[in-house]
Amino acid sequence: MSKDITQPETRAAAFQKVRESQSSALFEDYVELIDDLVRSTGEARQVDIAANLGVTQPTVARALDRLAEAGLVERKPYRGVFLSAKGEELAASGRRRHAIVEAFLIDIGVDAETARIDAEGIEHYVSDETLAAFAAYSAGKGKR
Repeated sequence: MSKDITQPETRAAAFQKVRESQSSALFEDYVELIDDLVRSTGEARQVDIAANLGVTQPTVARALDRLAEAGLVERKPYRGVFLSAKGEELAASGRRRHAIVEAFLIDIGVDAETARIDAEGIEHYVSDETLAAFAAYSAGKGKR
């Protein structure tokens, strides 16, 4: 039986999940971008991260401090920022989630460009159960 969303405890739990997802979404966006930059240029510089995210360098510096505290990135003097093994795992997980959501959106008729853009936001907020349902739907699509 589903929980009654009008009950304060249920609603509070749902809002807490959204707040946690927003926090992890920021981490995921940063590690995915750092991974992209390292793959394409050999390093991720703070100035490049700021330019790609459309934020200031002080904003990036604060985010990188939090990512380092979480063990997701390593800073190398005069070399920029690199992902730790934990950061690489998070980036790979984010890419996998994005691919599943994007494929599902395309399978239900969303055009490819819109699906790519929408998946960037949706990937952070769907539960593992919903993600598995998206993947199962897309996997079964070709078997109909």
